Amino acid sequence: MTIDLGRRLVAEALGTAILVATVVGSGIMADRLTDDVAVSLLGNTIPTGAILFVLISILGPVSGAHFNPVVTMVFAIRREIEASVVGPYVLAQIIGGVFGTVVAHAMFDLPILQVSQTVRAGSAQWIAEAVATFGLLLTILGGLRFRVDAIPMLVGLYITAAYWFTASTSFANPAVAIARSLTNTFSGIRPTDLPGFIVAQILGALIAAALAGWLFADQRNEISSISQKERA
Repeated sequence: MTIDLGRRLVAEALGTAILVATVVGSGIMADRLTDDVAVSLLGNTIPTGAILFVLISILGPVSGAHFNPVVTMVFAIRREIEASVVGPYVLAQIIGGVFGTVVAHAMFDLPILQVSQTVRAGSAQWIAEAVATFGLLLTILGGLRFRVDAIPMLVGLYITAAYWFTASTSFANPAVAIARSLTNTFSGIRPTDLPGFIVAQILGALIAAALAGWLFADQRNEISSISQKERA
């Protein structure tokens, strides 16, 4: 079944909006309920992993449930989506993410328009973002190769873990990073820190795509190709 582009873009915008509203909203709620940063992070982590499972399950059949420009980029490189939809997908994801931040602010009666003052800079943060995005893309591509039905769970669990094992708390998504620069709350990031994060995310995604192309190659196709060469 082919889904028209309009519905796919709405799914991407809606999914990214709900994802960001969850990230920002749960961060605000957690920060209000406790002064313990570790507990606040846990309160931010669990809802994010849970909502990813839900969103990928219900919107995956419509748009592929990218919700992430680097996922769209990698799928285009692998020729699994049309190059012509990359721009519209990325735009829909960014618009959806910003709207998600606005909705989170409205729900908690905060100023709608904000600019984050949270410093997230330096080589450790950039390395963490490259690692986080590398792992996310490797998880997605491995799931597509071996366990398509498990992708919602795999992505949700990976992000839940990556919140804790990366120094950056695993943004792993340029659209989400842009949206989070517009909230001066627990989950924010200064706009001036965005370029380093986005470059690291792109690099991590490209490395994962290159490795997955070799690591998850179909062995049967390789054997068949070798046999054909020998017969020739």
